[in-house]
Amino acid sequence: MTERTLILLRHAKAADPDDYATDIERPLAPRGQRDAAAAGVWLKEQGLKPDAVLCSPAVRTRQTLEALGLEAPAVFEHRIYTGPAFDTLELVRQTSVSVSTLLLVGHNPTISDLSNELYSASLDSTGLSTSGLAVHRFAGVWSSLTEARLILEHTARG
Repeated sequence: MTERTLILLRHAKAADPDDYATDIERPLAPRGQRDAAAAGVWLKEQGLKPDAVLCSPAVRTRQTLEALGLEAPAVFEHRIYTGPAFDTLELVRQTSVSVSTLLLVGHNPTISDLSNELYSASLDSTGLSTSGLAVHRFAGVWSSLTEARLILEHTARG
């Protein structure tokens, strides 16, 4: 059975919410730009090359994805912005069988909750930090994903 990899990435550090009219408009802070670029370097060092990306449409997640320097097709889905983890898992389950490695760029608590749902107690109670990555692997097809072992966890800092 084919091994599949799901990379969960919490967006990098965002700007102060008080400076923006709506949460979805918040961009990355300068530290976030550096950390997102460091996450891209780490992914490459680990040999993790996504075939496809699911990303929240928020400015900070889009900027995180851009800073990674990847060349995978991306779909921007509002349900990743709003959560919860169950809805996000349903999106993952719709991934094409041709995709071996999927990157999901989103927000907490959804990203950390999803990681914990896939692999019981994979993260501590604080969950993923900004620019935190949880890499899960499983055998099978996306449509039947219910659990996946945690193979790597990393917090990127640039």
